[in-house]
Amino acid sequence: MTFGRIANLGRMGFFPFALGLTGVFVTGTLNRVMIVELAIPATLVGLFLAVPLLLSPLRMWLGYRSDAAPLRGLRREPYIVLGALFSAGGVLAATTLAAGAGTRTVLAGLGLLVAFMAYGVGKHLSSNTFEALIADRFEGVARSRAITLYKLPMFVGIIGGAIGLGRLLEPFSIERLLAVAFGLALLAFTLAALAVIRQEPRRPLVQAAAEQARRVPFWQTFRRLVWADRQARLFFVFVMLAIVGTQTQEILLEPYGALVLGMSVAETTRLTSLWGTGAILAMALGGGWLLKRFGYRAVLRVGLQANVLIFLGLIVAGVVGSTGLFRGLVLILGVGTGLAFAGSMAAVIDFTTVVRAGFLMGVWGTAAELGEAVGNLFGGAIVDTIRALTGSPLIAYGTVFALEGALLVGALILLGRINVRESVALQEASHEGDALLAGTAGD
Repeated sequence: MTFGRIANLGRMGFFPFALGLTGVFVTGTLNRVMIVELAIPATLVGLFLAVPLLLSPLRMWLGYRSDAAPLRGLRREPYIVLGALFSAGGVLAATTLAAGAGTRTVLAGLGLLVAFMAYGVGKHLSSNTFEALIADRFEGVARSRAITLYKLPMFVGIIGGAIGLGRLLEPFSIERLLAVAFGLALLAFTLAALAVIRQEPRRPLVQAAAEQARRVPFWQTFRRLVWADRQARLFFVFVMLAIVGTQTQEILLEPYGALVLGMSVAETTRLTSLWGTGAILAMALGGGWLLKRFGYRAVLRVGLQANVLIFLGLIVAGVVGSTGLFRGLVLILGVGTGLAFAGSMAAVIDFTTVVRAGFLMGVWGTAAELGEAVGNLFGGAIVDTIRALTGSPLIAYGTVFALEGALLVGALILLGRINVRESVALQEASHEGDALLAGTAGD
């Protein structure tokens, strides 16, 4: 492999890194500032942050547009840059409106809603199309490894952004917040553009794929490849169950440590870094070696099974009151989540074809985003309800952990029933000579 190719592959990592930076600013920094420093009602802030998740079904249509409607002869690069522009503009507009003196007016509230919508649309358009670009760019088993390894810079962006943004905003002021938001938006857009320029394959096959996708309207594509396909429906539900079962704990671990184990704010804050370290190590190992050696099904199965046991262990740690056991389990939970994530991303790209890469990535991305929304909503609701009925944080949080484990068991059962080769999309690709996918189906 030449130095130029290595540099190009490394340059692609700028995009997920920028995505991580932007995400941690919105869900972490801006979220906290709006509620605490700017005293915007938490319910309203929750609505704003839910908007990008609620817009996730747009990923399917946006992906279809990327497949079927090239801009200046390209299916991926222009859409990624356009999405990055919308995302950066939405973040900057939301910060500016939130920091304004008139944030209590209806007009300002509508403006914030539109800004978060722009951020959500841009995020979905750019990230979905970037995943389709990976499907176009890589062949064979390299596709599965690439989709996993290119998630690592996103985690680095999240962890590094959380540390860096905290330092940049000390001491806090509205002027400093606006300056950081402007710099972040500019940096994120620049990195995204640099990451994808001249990365899309200029092959006749790609243009033929666009013409082929354009022949079938969006709704007909959806009905045939998703609604009427049992394998696609099973896989959609599998992705949702895996995400709900794996991700719900993200908003629960810190309060669980505080309320059940009596941990301090500083101690619970470190849990994120423990979990993130385990996830990054597992994804690097999975993408670098495990997927190639054992296949995505084995990696995915081990990750999900490990998390089932860990959720039971978290309950035990609360019962015996062991903070050391709890910390160790959080680290291992990160490892299990990383393995499950690596395996699921490889499964997603295995269920994707060159002709329909944008659309199919949009379908599976929608399942993941909706799963995250369901997990955040019902995880908190269940905790509040059971805690109100019993008065016991251990029972409340333990119930959710047990439910997460049960959902992962359901996901494992579904995984055993999924056969990628039987899907309509892959059969269509096989009949139409989709050479890029022929070697990876049914790993």
